[in-house]
Amino acid sequence: MNQVLKFFTVFACLSVASVAPAADFGTTGLIDIPSARMMDDGEFKIAMSRQTVADIYSLNYQVTPWLESTFRYTIFNPDKVAGSGDGLFDRSYEVKLRLIRERRIFPQVAIGIRDVLGTGAWGSEYLVATKSIGAFDLTLGTGWGRLAERDTFSNPLTSIANSFETRSAETGRGGKVSFGNFFSGPEVGVFGGLSYELENWNTKLLVEYNSDSFQRERRLGTIPDASPVSYGVEWEPTPGFALGINRQQGNQTGFYISASLNTKNEAPRLSQNLVVPVSSNLAQEVVGAELNNWYRNLLLDVEGAGMLLRAASISSDQKSVSFELSNQQYNLMADGINRFLLLAEIHLPPQIESIEIILNEGGIRSNAIVYQRQFGDRPRTWLDAEDLITITPGSPLVNPSSVTRYRIPNVAFGADLSTRLSLFDPDNPARYQVMLKTTAAMDLGNYFSLFASYNWDIDNDFDAISRGANSVLPHVRSDIAKYLKQGDTGLDSLYIQKKGNLGRDLYYRAYSGYLEEMYAGLGGEFLYSPFSSRLAFGLNLNWVKQRDYDKDFDLLDYSVVTGHVSAYWATPWYNYDVAVHAGQYLAKDVGATIEVRRTFDNGWMIGAFATFTDVSAEDFGEGSFDKGIFFRVPLDQILPGNTRATYTNTIRSIQRDGGQALNGFGTSLWYDLRPTRYDALNNYKLRMVPGA
Repeated sequence: MNQVLKFFTVFACLSVASVAPAADFGTTGLIDIPSARMMDDGEFKIAMSRQTVADIYSLNYQVTPWLESTFRYTIFNPDKVAGSGDGLFDRSYEVKLRLIRERRIFPQVAIGIRDVLGTGAWGSEYLVATKSIGAFDLTLGTGWGRLAERDTFSNPLTSIANSFETRSAETGRGGKVSFGNFFSGPEVGVFGGLSYELENWNTKLLVEYNSDSFQRERRLGTIPDASPVSYGVEWEPTPGFALGINRQQGNQTGFYISASLNTKNEAPRLSQNLVVPVSSNLAQEVVGAELNNWYRNLLLDVEGAGMLLRAASISSDQKSVSFELSNQQYNLMADGINRFLLLAEIHLPPQIESIEIILNEGGIRSNAIVYQRQFGDRPRTWLDAEDLITITPGSPLVNPSSVTRYRIPNVAFGADLSTRLSLFDPDNPARYQVMLKTTAAMDLGNYFSLFASYNWDIDNDFDAISRGANSVLPHVRSDIAKYLKQGDTGLDSLYIQKKGNLGRDLYYRAYSGYLEEMYAGLGGEFLYSPFSSRLAFGLNLNWVKQRDYDKDFDLLDYSVVTGHVSAYWATPWYNYDVAVHAGQYLAKDVGATIEVRRTFDNGWMIGAFATFTDVSAEDFGEGSFDKGIFFRVPLDQILPGNTRATYTNTIRSIQRDGGQALNGFGTSLWYDLRPTRYDALNNYKLRMVPGA
């Protein structure tokens, strides 16, 4: 039960949304069998189920309205049944594709693969249909692999190719796609079931017939036999949170718990900031305020609203004004722009007709917003609200008429209770650390910045890590247990960096120091991102040396030059970004990383990656190649005010040495600039307009 609490820690304070009927395997279904149902687009669900056969922890995400994905971590024989030889800790990925949407007469139809990447312990495929009739939801499907253990009829695909007749029973080290097994085997099983909704009670009654006979678990002695019929009840006490209890295989009682939220929901507009700066605390001098006597008053209000007003330039005819603005507080850039324009309407003289806001993100001016003022001398009442906003390329102001001189050096300190959560390693579903995280960020002027982070351990369970590094490659990451144990308190990072423009559409980031907990060095990243284009290209080069395990200032002997060329594509579909990075990795292996991430303008992000290098699967070891999923949670939807703070985590099926890159350096610039990217700004033009 302690593992369950650890697993749910990261989601404990998240608000939840509607949830589809849960299944033990994480995928939308009944108890153990899948259905053709899908969650809402963008819904993110975590679930845990427990029974004698296995404890199953899962992360489920609705990738598109028609594609559901599941990452699953299974602990077989969790009760350690005497005489059972089963003790497998298994990681697997499942995908389910909707083929036909439900209509008045026709059912919804989906096809799925239960173990795309894994050892094959749950290997099965299915074609399933679901139809609602009043309060009933009926499911009927055919299954291959484990879902064909209760033979019903011959596999019809054998008439297409003889290769469908045989199916390998071997389970490997995982990480490989077993194309030869998909929808193969001499027989196909039939499964089905139904749910009945007691609407006034927020409860569903479930019954199913499972074509999986649990041959593996019966052979190993985990359970003595397995009835095909299971039944149970599911209760949803609050939207997005579900509890279930059931009787399975005629010999075991199981239960599950799930929580979900929709990452696609529009972020609420918050009226207050989480931290309100003291007016004029940073601004020591204002040059040219006497030329624009409204500038100083606007500056004070803008800083109090959580932004930095860096400069302004007014046109010779006094009809337009340009500002350079940095957003410090607002997760959604449109909300910061809206707040600034509201303040500008208060302070600007009435003859000014247009306002340009050049967005400055840490020294990079990528894009600008031009607002046609509604309340000046000539109101544009004939324009639609969205037409009042135009997005243009950003560039530094030339000879600004007013400039704010901020205090240099300026240091911002932070201290908060933080957690490190490691999910689904090969020996434990969840490891944790609770620590005091202290940070410092110093503005050195001219967009040079110094960053430092030091962690003070409060409690962790890293001492229980027994798995050592056995890689034939340089131990560039597999020695992580030594860093976690010897460096549970220590310097996480200490580096200097600079960002800026090298010209229109060309940006850079340079850095040097103790970059992350395992590496110190120096490097740089360049990004070419043409205005309003969905394509961008990057280049990075780094020289780094491995840090000592206690995370002080000492270094080990291992050093490497690592770098990549990158191509980025902001697809027009469902807010998905795709990137490919090709080059040399920390273990001096050469290859490429493919990553896909879905980033909503509300700050939510979830994605997956896979890296393939010249390291063979045998040399790589368990897992065959590096892969994983990652997510970012915007904290402004949890905390009481505007903040750009986030919680991020990356989950790998296993940490090995092949295909490893620096954490947070080299390929991050395009993503860091996403809040000011053309498509992100264009999605929220109406939200920027004051009073809209």
